[in-house]
Amino acid sequence: MTTVLAPVAGAAIGLAAVSDLVFSQAMVGPGTAIDPDRRAGHAVAPISGTIVKLHPHAYIVAGDDGKGVLVHLGIDTVQLRGEGFALLAAEGDRVLAGQPVVAWDPAAVEAGGRSPVCPVVALDAEDGTVGEMAEGRVGAGDPLFRWS
Repeated sequence: MTTVLAPVAGAAIGLAAVSDLVFSQAMVGPGTAIDPDRRAGHAVAPISGTIVKLHPHAYIVAGDDGKGVLVHLGIDTVQLRGEGFALLAAEGDRVLAGQPVVAWDPAAVEAGGRSPVCPVVALDAEDGTVGEMAEGRVGAGDPLFRWS
């Protein structure tokens, strides 16, 4: 059983509430989303493992068991080309769950006309293996969902 932690503080709202169909229809996998607090801060590793992909707006951490978790910081934020984000780690780094990976400001993302909502996805998860979704307010590093 893998406990996936919230990468940012805010309100757990579920993937169905995400404005991007790829996420809201769970095309890349099941999970949930967080409507983040509107203040600058750090997005943290949702699990312990290796950073296998790292962009300013998104990252994937793979655990030693092969499970990969995608964190996407806002919707359409790839268009920002890294502006407003600062990498605190590098691809290939080993991280502990809760360790800061990216610094960003959800309020600035929103002020630029984009949604700061953060999908958190269990990549390639089989049906029925993701559950116990958090509801309501979560802090960065709090349990968000479980993946068996």
